[in-house]
Amino acid sequence: MAHIELNLRERRRIEDMLNAKAPVRKIAEAIGRHPSTVYREIKRNAFSDEELPELNGY
Repeated sequence: MAHIELNLRERRRIEDMLNAKAPVRKIAEAIGRHPSTVYREIKRNAFSDEELPELNGY
């Protein structure tokens, strides 16, 4: 099975749906990816900063 990275359009869709409080399984279904792929993407690219909390998130 080939490894295919998420593209920018998929990442933006993940961000939009996370902001809309959509569950990860629904996000995965919407972009045609496995839920574990979306979970890993969110975990890998989450940002947290105590000094700039308005920037926290995906």
